[in-house]
Amino acid sequence: MRNSSIIDSVTVRCRAFVKAALIVVAGAGLLSACSSGPAPTALAPDDAAYEYRLGPGDLVAVNVFGDETLSGEQSLDGNGALSMPLIGEVDAAGQTPLELQRTLESEFSEFMQTPNVTVRVVEYRPFYIVGEVRKPGSYSYVDGMTVVNAIALAGGYTYRASKDGFIVQREQENLLARDLTPVRPGDVITVRERYF
Repeated sequence: MRNSSIIDSVTVRCRAFVKAALIVVAGAGLLSACSSGPAPTALAPDDAAYEYRLGPGDLVAVNVFGDETLSGEQSLDGNGALSMPLIGEVDAAGQTPLELQRTLESEFSEFMQTPNVTVRVVEYRPFYIVGEVRKPGSYSYVDGMTVVNAIALAGGYTYRASKDGFIVQREQENLLARDLTPVRPGDVITVRERYF
């Protein structure tokens, strides 16, 4: 009889423990789901076939062969436009440097015979890092940079930081990133807070 009541007592305690554990696990899932806004839609690509596309804030060097007055360095404005002598504003946002080169050659061909134009990115637009880093803000992009390099630039993690599963906002899309995910100019990297 005594063994039966001991077994019943242990069974009740085990059930209570399992119920409490399930509540903790469910709560942790809810906290992580609510922790940093929209959930990532996909894993960030490794950029093996990435072609850089120009955007607001990029500084480009345009060289029109044989005409120094049309050549020089210019930043794309807030709308991604480039203001060029003779032809006016050119919408450069979303174009690769080679595509912009062809666009400019086409525009200049109205005023010149066979214009020869080259376009080179002098300085990329910055990337941004927010969340659980010591110095959140905007930073100059360096070619070949990864998420872990960006975190180092921002002074490293805070004590509350989750050190995996970062969010990268890129072209209106939230992507899941890892330490070695390549960073692109204009990215917004979020280092999330850990709860346990």
